[in-house]
Amino acid sequence: MSGSNDAGIGEIVWEADAARKAGSALWRFAEATGHAHGADPSDYAALLDWSIREPAAFHEALWDFLSIVGDKGEAAFVAGQTIRDAKFYPGARLNYAENLLTRRDEGVAIIAHRDDGTRREISWGALYDRVSQVEQALRAEGVAQGDRVGAIVTHDIEAIVFYLASAAIGAIWSSCSPDFGPAGASDRLGQIDPKVLVAVPGYGYAGKAIDVSATIRAVAETTKLNKIVLLGAVPETLADLDCLALEAWIAPFAPQEIAFNRMEFSAPLAILYSSGTTGKPKCIVHSGAGLLIQHKKEQMLHCDIREGERFFYFTTCGWMMWNWQVSGLALGATLVTYDGNPFYPEPGRLIDLIDEDQIAVFGTSAKYIDACAKAGLKPKDTHRFERLRLILSTGSPLIAPSFDYIHADWKSDVHLASISGGTDICACFIGGNPLLPVRRGELQCALLGMDLDTLDDEGRPISGVPGEFVCRNAHLSMPVSFWGDTDGSRYTEAYFSRFPGIWAHGDFVEKRPSGGFIIHGRSDTTLNPGGVRIGTAEIYRQVETIAAVQEAIAVGQDIDGDQRVILFVKLRDGQALDAALETEIRKRIRSGASPRHVPAKIIAVTAIPRTRSGKISEIAVRDVIHGRPVKNTTALANPEALELYRNLEALRA
Repeated sequence: MSGSNDAGIGEIVWEADAARKAGSALWRFAEATGHAHGADPSDYAALLDWSIREPAAFHEALWDFLSIVGDKGEAAFVAGQTIRDAKFYPGARLNYAENLLTRRDEGVAIIAHRDDGTRREISWGALYDRVSQVEQALRAEGVAQGDRVGAIVTHDIEAIVFYLASAAIGAIWSSCSPDFGPAGASDRLGQIDPKVLVAVPGYGYAGKAIDVSATIRAVAETTKLNKIVLLGAVPETLADLDCLALEAWIAPFAPQEIAFNRMEFSAPLAILYSSGTTGKPKCIVHSGAGLLIQHKKEQMLHCDIREGERFFYFTTCGWMMWNWQVSGLALGATLVTYDGNPFYPEPGRLIDLIDEDQIAVFGTSAKYIDACAKAGLKPKDTHRFERLRLILSTGSPLIAPSFDYIHADWKSDVHLASISGGTDICACFIGGNPLLPVRRGELQCALLGMDLDTLDDEGRPISGVPGEFVCRNAHLSMPVSFWGDTDGSRYTEAYFSRFPGIWAHGDFVEKRPSGGFIIHGRSDTTLNPGGVRIGTAEIYRQVETIAAVQEAIAVGQDIDGDQRVILFVKLRDGQALDAALETEIRKRIRSGASPRHVPAKIIAVTAIPRTRSGKISEIAVRDVIHGRPVKNTTALANPEALELYRNLEALRA
């Protein structure tokens, strides 16, 4: 992305007026807690400092202000020997779904769009009733607290219904987007052995009908399912499996009062997948209470989302932003969803929804904003944007020119908030703030309760230059565990091995004098094209099935504020990287993993650098293609191989 020394970085490009600040929920929270921190509501730095220094008082006040439904218990926070041992609300009992289904009126709860033009609505009352039917049907299949419900679903009403029904029981939800492919879905869901699988038998994308049967079958063959529930008719290709269409499955159950299972704070709600660089994706277990309170804090206080507002986020059910958006129901907001190609049938498809549905908060990716700019879209000339007040961007760093583009060509007075967190916490570390100015190229601030810092390689705090991004304190949505990690060693290795006792997130981040941040990309080997985390092992498993390829190494190249996947292949003797082989490689990766795994460039090399223990060295290759020094060449068995990756003409375009 644009570096911090670019002209104009840090310039104020937006600030709320006094009335808007004073009318925000964050201002009201600062006022309500003023007796504890003693600062004026306009002093966010003081509020943040208090939320970090006095976690018990902060979280006590947070529960009350957010109107969490449940029993808070006697303590809001109990410190431990390490941040992993700390306990939030140890005596609390609550249910995630109960907090999202407090409204039962005829107002609109969800508006669901598909790229074929389909638009559907469901009211709060109808949503509650539908969740009740599915909850009863799940119980009839033997689903109980702690059981897993797997999903291969599109971002639609039914996915949200199943998520909430699972949560009401205390079951653990885990969803994949249907474009993951057979290997991608089975690598994930096969690890957690769901009792029930809900899936779309097919879906549409940019005018094409895509069959999901092979993916459903792959999951069925790697798990011990009680039932497969299809969101559509059962196709002949799956007739031999124990499948039932949704309507037939829930037909025996009339809507009734839901018996929400109130559980302890650490009770799991969802399993998300964060791909490592070796082996299958890690299964990250998140608690319902942690996500509920964290998401509500972020959405109510930092985004100022209000009851009745229309809240859109472009996401899939395989990305943490899906879970994040769904939590908006806890605020009484109306969710606006979209499934399909965001530029189909016209480049302005999503932009049209802002006016059509009177969207107040529009969430998308930095890559989408950049694509709109490159397409020459100027919505201010064609759209009214009467209700639009906040645009959220995440997935990858929002480059400085995108700030200019939004304010020049979308809406001059819109609050543009770049936010950042990740699958690991299913929430945000850094984000927006209605009380602070937006500065060009920067994320506004650390979110309340987050003690963030940037460190050099020796663990010393630094600012003004990129460093390792860390969080020093316990936070609400730290994972409960990794599924199957019985001794916690994989969890410790993932977050605490870099700096013992401190959460290291794997980002290169620069702390700014304003209190804001600039993200410069990933510091580990997880790929992140368009903000979608990809493990290199998922690519290797597909490439290694191609006879012409001896071995491969995949790295992410930072370019134009995003990241693209570069695949280097070492071919077997007598083989050449011609157009036919490139097509075969891309096709194999697309069908076996997902379209997001397909490399932007494939380059043939004669050697791949390895460590002395035999592991391929992705970090070394990544540093070389970016012109950075390789920190530890003595660990390589063949350091001379790095020269094959230096100053490649193919990577300049």
